[in-house]
Amino acid sequence: MKTIAIEGTLREELGSKSAKVMRREGNVPCVIYGGEENIHFYASEGSFRDLLYTPEAHLVAITAGGKTFKAVIRDLQFHPVTDALEHVDFLEVLPGKEVTILVPVNLVGNARGVRNGGRLKVILRKLRVRATEEGLPSMIDINIENLRIGQAVRVRDIENAGFEILNEPQRTIAAIQTSRTAVEDEDEEDEEGGEEATAEGGEAAEATAEA
Repeated sequence: MKTIAIEGTLREELGSKSAKVMRREGNVPCVIYGGEENIHFYASEGSFRDLLYTPEAHLVAITAGGKTFKAVIRDLQFHPVTDALEHVDFLEVLPGKEVTILVPVNLVGNARGVRNGGRLKVILRKLRVRATEEGLPSMIDINIENLRIGQAVRVRDIENAGFEILNEPQRTIAAIQTSRTAVEDEDEEDEEGGEEATAEGGEAAEATAEA
């Protein structure tokens, strides 16, 4: 998992009033939980650009008060009207201690069912994953190349090493739905078998006629 660095400043004053002042100055109030004590700090809004506008999950190295803390995002709060980032909660990542994060799903390949006219429906775009720092994935790749119309990939189908997926095993991640333009999907082996059966039937009929 990649790490993004953020330079922060420890907050001298807490409360909504000081937080409003920080936001007007272009800063975002933040807090780090999970360690020996909660760390309250703020950082410029631009510091979070690479962290928010990315398809991957990241570790964050936060420097504040002369110390560096390794953490992951726990919660984000946005303004209901302007959609501006207003507050970030981080969870400190400690050696050997498991943390839980949301990891994006990356569907790999053009599904067979889509090639036959079906529609891909994505239900879960992120999965809840628990692991130590070494096992945290940036993204979970799922190959859907052979997925047919009417088939789905579920949480239980995902091979995971070094991390645990906390979503219910039966939950559907993605499925191929039929559509008006869908065509019949047959195996090449079935088609070959059908051709052989037709040929054998024709030969049998000819033999009967000759007799």
